[in-house]
Amino acid sequence: MPNLNVSLARAAVTSPFKRAGRPGATLPAERSVRPAAPIAAAPLSSYRRICGFAESDTLPLTYPHVLGFPLAMRLMTARRFPLPVVGLVHTWIEINRHRPLRPADLLELTVYADGLAPHRRGTEVTMVTEARLAGELVWESRSGYLSRHPTVTTTPAAPATTARDTTDATRDATTARDTTATATGTTPATRDTTPLPELPAVAEWRLPGDLGRRYGAASGDRNPIHLHPLTARLFGFPRAIAHGMWTVARCLAETPDPDEVHAVRADFRAPVLLPATVTYAADATGFQLRSAGRLHLTGRILRAPDPAAARDGRS
Repeated sequence: MPNLNVSLARAAVTSPFKRAGRPGATLPAERSVRPAAPIAAAPLSSYRRICGFAESDTLPLTYPHVLGFPLAMRLMTARRFPLPVVGLVHTWIEINRHRPLRPADLLELTVYADGLAPHRRGTEVTMVTEARLAGELVWESRSGYLSRHPTVTTTPAAPATTARDTTDATRDATTARDTTATATGTTPATRDTTPLPELPAVAEWRLPGDLGRRYGAASGDRNPIHLHPLTARLFGFPRAIAHGMWTVARCLAETPDPDEVHAVRADFRAPVLLPATVTYAADATGFQLRSAGRLHLTGRILRAPDPAAARDGRS
């Protein structure tokens, strides 16, 4: 498994030599693969505790993404990857689990870049992580990462809105930014980023200042923007910020019967500065994380169909 600290160091070295928005930029075709291997029990247990997942014989929905993140970082910090990783913004993630996964499963992981797309604020790359069990695709995620840079636009004499323009504008308005990932199929409403109405508040969480260090120790993601105010200030943040993937996992853990959730779409809206007091809001179809009138995270979920209901023809 690639070492995340090595990837972060490589990102610091290579990023200044990469120019986002370069015409004709292409993605490398290679894939990063981790052969089938057992899941270490101690890191998984630490991950459950910091995210709030109860002990279970089902793997948390988000955990294969954690396992595959070092592979993604190895690809994104490679010399041929066209975007600088320093400053890259995680804007959304979709996860789809095709069958329940067990801690004893020997998962083979594959990560690759799926495409570059123009964005009103720069260029967005989609990274894909796939988990296979004995050759069968059992879990997959897609993540959008935005490299912000000046864009050149032209104003036609008679402006017209195209379907692509509408999609980009909607996505830009609703996914805003999650500075959490700097340097770092069917889903619920795939690519549907229509803003959710304000959901009813369920709980208030007090997030300690060392949350980033604790989650970093459990997940392996020790990005300096999450660890300490001093290191966060080097990247323009007044204080350390929570990992975006922790906010998703924590919300899923709070969902009733989280092992029954088989798909999620989450959009990162604004960073959570630590320490913080945030409100978890949810209904049967999704969740939000808010604080002092600011929306940090929105999510939509799909649950596995009820076998009894399916047999009775109710679903």
